Amino acid sequence: MKFVRWLADIDRRIIFLVIAVAVVIPLLLPLGMRVKVTPQTESIYEEVENLPPGSNVLVAFDYDPAAAPEVHPMALAFLRHCFTKKHKVIIMALWPQGAQMAVSALAEVGKEYDLEYGRDYVNLGYKPGGDIVIKSLGASLGEVFPKDMAGEPTAGLAILAKVRNLKDIDLVMDLSAGDPGIPAWVRVANALYQRKVAGGCTAVSAPQFFPYLQTGQLVGLLGGLKGAAEYESVLAYAGKASRRMDAQSIAHLVIIVFIIFANISYFILRRQREEKREGPRTGPAASP
Repeated sequence: MKFVRWLADIDRRIIFLVIAVAVVIPLLLPLGMRVKVTPQTESIYEEVENLPPGSNVLVAFDYDPAAAPEVHPMALAFLRHCFTKKHKVIIMALWPQGAQMAVSALAEVGKEYDLEYGRDYVNLGYKPGGDIVIKSLGASLGEVFPKDMAGEPTAGLAILAKVRNLKDIDLVMDLSAGDPGIPAWVRVANALYQRKVAGGCTAVSAPQFFPYLQTGQLVGLLGGLKGAAEYESVLAYAGKASRRMDAQSIAHLVIIVFIIFANISYFILRRQREEKREGPRTGPAASP
């Protein structure tokens, strides 16, 4: 039982080392583990696929660097899908850091396509106000964003030539890490202006938005890193989310194995201690 005793007294640094290896190896050498695509992810994919080329897609970057590990990969996947289908991408943010997150995403995705700023996409930047901003977009996009993120006038941009207000947007995709976020777009863009709204959010936030899916207020939802990996899966490419899901899955498997062995060793050692306290068992005394 030396192995059981060693397992019970294993140095925690060994556990940390094994977990580190389990995380690093899949990141460096992707395993390509399959991810089951959920209906809410499939529906977003279908919405983008079924839009005619050149449709206007509004993408709201409503998250910050703290949520980037989960939300940023889905932003990259969604932008790739839109640019592949030749849709016009109009970017804005209700979070101060969101516009800069969009710059980072465009820098990574844009080099893969022959894109022209002002024709294929535009980054309108950050605008505070939440619901009020979205409601104002329903009246006039130009009045809400007279200038883009770089401070240049938006009036002469080809991408906005036929976009007067929110009613000219074919699909809204909100990448959200809190408030303002998905609820605001559902309340105003969907309920007030009948625009199709899809969402992407952190895993911990996803359950609260399921009622929106059931009522049709959201056409689809990407939940956390898994949702991003699912979207990459339907696009048939392995991006950051797929690699991170490999690492996460292997790490979870290793943790489960440690838990199982720890419990086995605990019960074996407890049984040994109980037998030691009880002492050797003796049979009934023999008759003279």
